[in-house]
Amino acid sequence: MAEMNMLQAINSALRIAMEKDPTMLVFGEDVGHFGGVFRATSGLQDTFGRGRCFNTPLTEQGIAGFANGLASNGTTAVAEIQFADYIFPAFDQIVNESAKFRYRSGNEFNVGGLVYRTPYGGGIAGGHYHSQSPEAYFTQTPGLKVVVPRNAHQAKGLLLASIRDKNPVVFFEPKRLYRASVGEVPEGDYELPLGKAEVVKEGKDITLLAWGAQMEIVEKAAEMAEKEGISCEIIDLRTLSPWDVDTVAESVKKTGRLLINHEAPLTGGFAGEIAATIQEECFLYLESPIARVCGLDTPYPLIHEKEYMPDALKTFEAIKACVNF
Repeated sequence: MAEMNMLQAINSALRIAMEKDPTMLVFGEDVGHFGGVFRATSGLQDTFGRGRCFNTPLTEQGIAGFANGLASNGTTAVAEIQFADYIFPAFDQIVNESAKFRYRSGNEFNVGGLVYRTPYGGGIAGGHYHSQSPEAYFTQTPGLKVVVPRNAHQAKGLLLASIRDKNPVVFFEPKRLYRASVGEVPEGDYELPLGKAEVVKEGKDITLLAWGAQMEIVEKAAEMAEKEGISCEIIDLRTLSPWDVDTVAESVKKTGRLLINHEAPLTGGFAGEIAATIQEECFLYLESPIARVCGLDTPYPLIHEKEYMPDALKTFEAIKACVNF
């Protein structure tokens, strides 16, 4: 095991995948010699050359269209969208082309070797163009997988699994954890399963569900709740599409309560889909309404970032309200 932060773990995953797959290309805005705006691709061009790690023009739609073309011809394409906020110009190419290649051809051709990497979320004082969490937009698109790691170990294992998956993947990286999340990471090759949630902590009074950077928040809220005698079960969803209904439902049947936390706005957020599904699966087991602690229905505010964030205190208050319902 080596101590790595999330950026180092992502770089390690890309390096291993490129070593083992000579068809793999890494490309995006400034990813070449500069190593990307966050330095996730540092050193890859020096090692593998300009033909396999290179800069693109500043056009997200062009990056995604280029990625589709490469992947449909058998290349393993890993495209970086510099910030998730800038993924929207590429939205048409991702949801209308990447997601539907396999279906529209009857599996005669596909873009299974395609991953879109993109940093998402707030916490870096980035304002409304560098802080959004747009994961829910992609979860309603059959044909795409949506993955969000919470730490360095997950980032490497889930990214390697995403690169080798036979479906296109949108891989959201929590940018405020890039250097803050440091832990033991195997130096070699390993994968973590897509579509499988992780029960991080077992408990009996309430299930707390989150993903990515918000896992740290729910863990802090759970510590506060434990001091009040409330036992929290914590689940990291990890993959939003397809999401692990069985693991979440099994937990809720045990605890009778569910609180979902995500950084994206409340309305239309993925928490709503989870809540609807779990009330269908677990209706007779529920002791209180399913709670959502999410971002606000407003453009991401620069000066009021702290007020916007669904933090540990908001989550703790919601936990108490659920248990005391």
